[in-house]
Amino acid sequence: MTTETKKETLGFQTEVKQLLHLMIHSLYSHPEIFLRELVSNASDASDKLRYQALHDATLLESDPNLEIRISFDKDAKTVTIADNGIGMNREDVIENLGTIAKSGTAEFLKNMTGDQKKDSQLIGQFGVGFYSSFIVADKVTVETRKAGEKEGVIWESEGTGEFTIEETDKASRGTSITLHLKDEHLDFADGWQLRSIIRKYSDHISLPILMEKQDMPSYDEEGNEKKEEENKAPEWETVNTAKALWTRSRSEIKDEEYKEFYGHISHDHTDPLKWSHNRVEGKLEYTSLLYVPGKAPFDLYNREMDRGLKLYVQRVFIMDKAEEFLPMYLRFIKGVLDSNDLSLNISREILQKDPNVESMKSALTKRVLDMLTKMAKNDEETYKTFWKEFGQVLKEGPAEDMGNKEKIAKLLRFSTSLEGKEEQTVSLDDYIGRMNEDQEKIYYISAESFNAAKSSPHLEVFRKKGIEVLLLSDRVDEWLMSHLFEYDGKKFEDIGRGDLDLGKLESEEDKKAQEEVEKQSEDLVKRIQDVLKEEVESVRVTHRLTDSPACLVVGAQDMGAQMRRIMEAAGQAVPDTKPIFEVNPEHPLIVRLDNEADEDRFAELSRILMDQASLAEGGQLDDPGAYVQRLNKLLLELSGS
Repeated sequence: MTTETKKETLGFQTEVKQLLHLMIHSLYSHPEIFLRELVSNASDASDKLRYQALHDATLLESDPNLEIRISFDKDAKTVTIADNGIGMNREDVIENLGTIAKSGTAEFLKNMTGDQKKDSQLIGQFGVGFYSSFIVADKVTVETRKAGEKEGVIWESEGTGEFTIEETDKASRGTSITLHLKDEHLDFADGWQLRSIIRKYSDHISLPILMEKQDMPSYDEEGNEKKEEENKAPEWETVNTAKALWTRSRSEIKDEEYKEFYGHISHDHTDPLKWSHNRVEGKLEYTSLLYVPGKAPFDLYNREMDRGLKLYVQRVFIMDKAEEFLPMYLRFIKGVLDSNDLSLNISREILQKDPNVESMKSALTKRVLDMLTKMAKNDEETYKTFWKEFGQVLKEGPAEDMGNKEKIAKLLRFSTSLEGKEEQTVSLDDYIGRMNEDQEKIYYISAESFNAAKSSPHLEVFRKKGIEVLLLSDRVDEWLMSHLFEYDGKKFEDIGRGDLDLGKLESEEDKKAQEEVEKQSEDLVKRIQDVLKEEVESVRVTHRLTDSPACLVVGAQDMGAQMRRIMEAAGQAVPDTKPIFEVNPEHPLIVRLDNEADEDRFAELSRILMDQASLAEGGQLDDPGAYVQRLNKLLLELSGS
């Protein structure tokens, strides 16, 4: 540090160095995104000032008109983006421009695909938009002063491993970013080019974006371009619509404008799948613009993720992530809510107690579910995309929203034994529509993976009788089914749990035959029970199996394997339970076991069958080594060694 200038040189955070290298060397084919990101950041800075000024009007410093100014200098090879928003002090500059919070860069790099267009679209979503400046600039200078403070700051870097920072006198609050353009990007020092990019990406910004008025060149009689007057005062003009998009009539907004606005509020530049724009008048007055994204964010399954709608009150920005207006299972929805029935000084604490908020939440939830219902009915392919991205989160709904349980259930999609594909495309209405005439229940099986569910021995009797079974393998599925008891008057039944009841699907002859088999197998069941009494709750004859020798069944009131793993991962205690062991007396292995006179060998074979049943369910053995030893011993005996 030099005492005279108070300039300090600091090193970038390691992740930022990686990011800068990426920006400079990998995303060169879409350089115009720098302007999109810097204008968006300037808009956010103005929103923050407007909100803070509600509590402290002195922050406006007698300059209440918020705006963004973009200028260029062909001779100096620079482009400058300036705002009079909240600004930054020294600590803010170091935190915002020298480091990246929440491991944003690591996640960004992990999500890179190698496709430059797709990768450039990730920039805003991961909060690293400022660094896109270095795609077009070999040096960036930031001059800023925080509203309400005296000292300004100059930050400068050439995008290598370090940056400089020093104090400065800055008369006005806000931030000015000057890009010193690389020779290959001097085309951005052009008014028409900049205007074109602004209209493409930032026309919807509600703040005026100003540029110096640029007249078409005029020529004299000899065809020479007329020179403009020297020292002529610059005349600024607004180059964007500068009207909050959600305040305009739906009939005058083009689809492209809706898509551009979505990119602005979400920092996701993949097109949304669907949107709903509505104005409500009556007891409550508010406008909502809700979007279903086309791609899931990287932190979708983190229930602590930032979520919620941009909240405005009477068109004044209040907060960025107002999570009180939609339930957790709809956390993927992006959008804007502008209310006339909330206080301008509203806080998160007040939101949680305001009865109007609960009314709006109920209405907005219904609107989202209606939007998804229409999509599922009218645009099956788009809904498939939605389900692939967000289906697991929607499955959290029945547990969280009792009032909309039936509506959510209608939106659910499943794999089934009939389809045999991992892709989840079958609705409950589809399933019911092709149920067996005598079938009274909706049958399902849950497992650790799709292949384990598809190959489960529990399906055997259902395949024999031609009954379709839902195959559940998502980690949330057992949680879902513990709250979803019936649909359209049909109860759900887990075919891997408790006593299997096929109702009218079983004839009286079937039942009598089963009772006879049970009676004949009483001695065998008791022998196996004596061997496995420490490992199983009980042993019984199966009605589920036709081809397999044995299977494991979860007790009717016991916790399933999926739920146990979720609870254990959350650090919660789970009850110690044992499975029920069911055997198929007609299978050759069980017949062989029944005829085994050597009790030691009988015990070894019983334990092998028990372990195999566990493996067939996708489970893990408590003692894999013992299983291998028993199997090896059996193989040696069979080979006569």
